[in-house]
Amino acid sequence: MATFTIRTSDDALGQALKRESRRRGLSVNRLVIDTLKESLLVDQTRRRRHDDLDGLCGSWSQEEADEFDASIKGFGEIDRELWR
Repeated sequence: MATFTIRTSDDALGQALKRESRRRGLSVNRLVIDTLKESLLVDQTRRRRHDDLDGLCGSWSQEEADEFDASIKGFGEIDRELWR
């Protein structure tokens, strides 16, 4: 495993790294490593990972997914009385 030292970063970058690491709940070191991997080791056949709902992907059981689908079913219906 390689070890790197970064020297002479400006204050704006340091503050941005600290802010983003707090936002993501990561150490600054983990944030830098993840950011470098995402930037330099992107497999051209795959899409980049985003920090939105990726953590939920595949985490529901079929029963939970069916329950969710049933609960939002009405969202696709149009109430014609409201659109006169």
